[in-house]
Amino acid sequence: MAERITTADFEAKVLASDIPVLVDFYSDSCVPCKMLSPVLSQLDTELEGRLRIYKVNAGYEQELAEKYEVQASPTLIFFVNGNESSRLRGAVKKQDILAEFEKIQ
Repeated sequence: MAERITTADFEAKVLASDIPVLVDFYSDSCVPCKMLSPVLSQLDTELEGRLRIYKVNAGYEQELAEKYEVQASPTLIFFVNGNESSRLRGAVKKQDILAEFEKIQ
């Protein structure tokens, strides 16, 4: 299961990561976010060691959501070497996430 992180550990876990990171900006009341959660858990297991996946509650971590201009939940942002490389919005399919991951490698 993807680990939930906060503003306090975002830099260490995401920006300083030596491998690509996918951050799921979600909301507790968001139905598409809940549908996406099991997909992210599968990917977390399947891509272990190649991609780290973290979850950020956009409602509680408003500073991060504003910094990365998150307009809707869910928003998935890929980070490579501490920089945003791409993003997906909405209840995307597993193959769409995998296709985006392949582009950033």
